[in-house]
Amino acid sequence: MARESLLIATIVELADNLVDDFDVIDVLTVLSRRCVDAIDVDAVGVMLASPGGELQFVASSSESMRILELFQIQVDEGPCVDCFRDGVAIVNRDLADSYDQWPVFAPRAIAHGFHSVHSLPMRLRGRTIGALNLFRSKLGLLDKEDVALAQGLADVATIAILQHRTSLDAKVLNDQLSYALNSRIIIEQAKGMVSQATRSDMDDAFSRLRTHARNHNLGLTEVANMVVSNALAATDLDS
Repeated sequence: MARESLLIATIVELADNLVDDFDVIDVLTVLSRRCVDAIDVDAVGVMLASPGGELQFVASSSESMRILELFQIQVDEGPCVDCFRDGVAIVNRDLADSYDQWPVFAPRAIAHGFHSVHSLPMRLRGRTIGALNLFRSKLGLLDKEDVALAQGLADVATIAILQHRTSLDAKVLNDQLSYALNSRIIIEQAKGMVSQATRSDMDDAFSRLRTHARNHNLGLTEVANMVVSNALAATDLDS
């Protein structure tokens, strides 16, 4: 698919997910995967801040990216952490030259096969609610057009979260973010159950959950809850 057509399809797909009671995790999963498709990066992760201000992993383009993002939170060090705290984009950072700034995270990221990183704030009107992390397995600069595109997609997702309903007050917004972060726990449990039942890897297990949700017009978290509560057998998911 041509780049322009892919971008239009991505925006349409994101917009299509912005229905009443939309699933934040599903929207941000679409965002992370489409960034990999449309931009010269190999893996993408998204973190959101909880109402208490702590960064939490929410979505990623792959299971390996999820593990690296969780490590970043665990050690409280890395580009996404800095980007969120400062509200400033980190672009074209060579991980091999970042040992002084990220002495624990940089070598771990390189061990995962990545050599450069970019982190963009998810920010609207001075409020930063998270960060979009983009990793490349090769060195070299990400061009300005790609950076602008990634930031634009991050902005779309940010607006979707913050302004899904114009009547959202602070409490409802915090409840929505808390629900998304708590949903992540249920989804991880469901992924493990599906992976074990179908003898598939975690990426495939997650794809099965999403496919079943979309085929049956259900929320991703709703399907995960059904699997965890044994209301839906892991082996009965659409593949």
